[in-house]
Amino acid sequence: MTTPAHAPTPYRPRRAARSLFVPIRGLRYHVMAWGDPSMVTPEAPPLVLVHGWMDVGASFQFVVDALDALGDAGGPPRYVIAPDWRGFGRTASAPGTDTYWFPDYLGDLDALLASPGLGLQAMPPIDLVGHSMGGNVVMLYAGLRPERIRRLVNLEGFGLPQNTPDQAPRRYTQWLDQLREPTALRDYDSLDAVAARLMKNNPLLRTDFADWLAPHWSKRNAAGRWEILGDPAHKHVNPALYRKEEVLACWTRITAPVLWVEGDQTDVSKWWGNRYPQADFEARLAVVPRLVRHRLSPCGHMLHHDQPDALAGLVAGHLASQPGYTD
Repeated sequence: MTTPAHAPTPYRPRRAARSLFVPIRGLRYHVMAWGDPSMVTPEAPPLVLVHGWMDVGASFQFVVDALDALGDAGGPPRYVIAPDWRGFGRTASAPGTDTYWFPDYLGDLDALLASPGLGLQAMPPIDLVGHSMGGNVVMLYAGLRPERIRRLVNLEGFGLPQNTPDQAPRRYTQWLDQLREPTALRDYDSLDAVAARLMKNNPLLRTDFADWLAPHWSKRNAAGRWEILGDPAHKHVNPALYRKEEVLACWTRITAPVLWVEGDQTDVSKWWGNRYPQADFEARLAVVPRLVRHRLSPCGHMLHHDQPDALAGLVAGHLASQPGYTD
């Protein structure tokens, strides 16, 4: 990428990642890996980072580097992995996919943690971090497989507004209508344009971060333009309603200490209007047995981009904490 003389110094990762591909549930799953299984100890188990909607595993590079700079709360570097969810990044979708089903992310995560290709199948309970959609996945997973999780971190995995059965006909109809229409994501004429788009989406994103992310978020297509690494089918509405009661039944079974982190500039009304009141959110978090909360500033929804150093400090402290801690 050509940069003008006044451009900031390009971001250079402190800790390089390996790019791996492992077979997961019939897919060729792409995983970023920092370190290897030989680094694992009972006190420093594998650290698994899972991204949100329209993101990629490489997006955690800044936090991984910040953790390395901290010495992970005084300890040695950790074995860290960050997969690209199906249909995102360099993980392809299954042939013919026109809808993404949330339980598939749970199935994929479960299979990843049992994959011989990553060396996690015989490991002690892991530390698990999820952002946004990934935060919702890890909360459910930690309630379904509590014995597999030592520490849990949820980065703004809010869940969705409460649904009611009368919404089902409209939702199903919307889904059927979308299946009839071709779906595409916008492409760009250069990596600079991709970086500019990332910064437009997130005004807090540093220029050097955006430049580094652009080739990880996109690829050059046959026409020579840069397309975002996300299956356009992700834009289809899910015809299945969000069942809050079922989700909370899973959250109550979480046994790992949970760290919740949010940004002070995140505005959920941009996504859901007034359909998700703060009181509902507070009631949901109240069912989590062992929860500590923090807010970062200035910070929006992309916490791992906006405040990687501060976030790494919180995560490192949480991973090093004693089981009964409260803050």
